[in-house]
Amino acid sequence: MRKLYVVVALLCAAWCVWWWVASSTLQNGVQAWFDARRAEGWQAELGSVTGGGFPFHLQAELSDIALADPDAGLAIQTDRLDITAPAHWPGNVSVALDDGPILLASPLGRSALTMQDGQMALNLHPGTALELAALGWTANKWTISDATGVQVEADTLTLTMTQDSGPTYDFVASADSFAPGDATRAPLRLPDTFPRAFDSLTMQARVTFDRAWDRRALDTIRPQPRQITLHLAEAKWGGLNLNFAADLSVNAQGVPDGSMSIQAENWRTMLDLAQASGTLPPAFRDQTETVLKLLAGASGNPDTLDVDLTLRDGAIYLGFLPIAPAPRLIIR
Repeated sequence: MRKLYVVVALLCAAWCVWWWVASSTLQNGVQAWFDARRAEGWQAELGSVTGGGFPFHLQAELSDIALADPDAGLAIQTDRLDITAPAHWPGNVSVALDDGPILLASPLGRSALTMQDGQMALNLHPGTALELAALGWTANKWTISDATGVQVEADTLTLTMTQDSGPTYDFVASADSFAPGDATRAPLRLPDTFPRAFDSLTMQARVTFDRAWDRRALDTIRPQPRQITLHLAEAKWGGLNLNFAADLSVNAQGVPDGSMSIQAENWRTMLDLAQASGTLPPAFRDQTETVLKLLAGASGNPDTLDVDLTLRDGAIYLGFLPIAPAPRLIIR
C-alpha cells in the first residue's frame, strides 16, 4: 500500500509539473503572438494575460485587446477573451467571447457586434502546424450596429467549419429570427405589415482551399478558395423565397468559373421592394418586369423565377448575354 501511495504521489507531482509547463506555454504563446504581429506592423495591443484552470484545464484570460491588420484593412477591439483547453490535449480550444460590444472595422465601415453567450470551439490536429480539424461558433441573441442604429439582429447564430480531407471543408450556417434592424428597414421603405424577421436563413457549402487552414492563416497569407460547391443558400422572408446553388472553380486571381442557379418565388414583391427603396428606378420597372415575366414563364410558373447563370471570363452570363461582372473571391 505504501508503494501505491508513493506512485500516486509521483503521478500527482508529474501532473502538476505538466500543468504548470502547459499553462505557462499557453500564456507565453499568446503574448509572443501579439509581439510577432507588432513586429510585422500590426496594431496589436494586449492589456494582460492571466492563467488558471488547475488541475484539469488550461485557461488564458485576455483583457483589453486591439488588433488591426493594415494590409487587409481589418481591425477588432474587445475588452475580454477567455481561452480554455483540456490539460491533457490543448488542441481542443474553447473561446468565450465578450458579452459587451466587439468593435469591428473594415473597408466597408465601422460597426459593433454584441452577442449573448458567444462561444467558439476549435479542434486542432496534433503537430506544430496546428491544422484546423473543426471550428464551431454559437451565440444567442446578437446584433450588428453602426452609427445609424441596428443593422441586423437574430436570436441565435450557428456556424460550423469541418475538415473533410486536406484543404476541403464543409460549412453550415444558420440564424434563427434573423431580422434587418430599423437602420436597414428604413432605406428599404418596408411597410409596417412586412414581417420583421426571416422565416429561415441557412447555408450549406463545401470549399476546397489552396491549402489547409492552420496557424499560418493568422501569421501569413490566408488560404484561398479554389473550388466552391454551394449546396444550398436559402432565405425565406414575408412570402419571399430565395434559393441559391453553385458549382464554381476559382483561379489564382480569385476569378470564378462555373454555374449558378437562382430560384425566387414571388419575384414581383422583390421588384416592389427594390422600387420603394430606390434601387430600381420607376422608369425601368416595366422593362425589368417584362424580362423577368418572360424568364418566369419559361420555367413553367409565372410567380417563380428559376434561372441558370454561367460564370466565365470574369463575367456573369444569362444564356449568351453578359449581365454583370463576376465578383473576385479573395480572402484578405
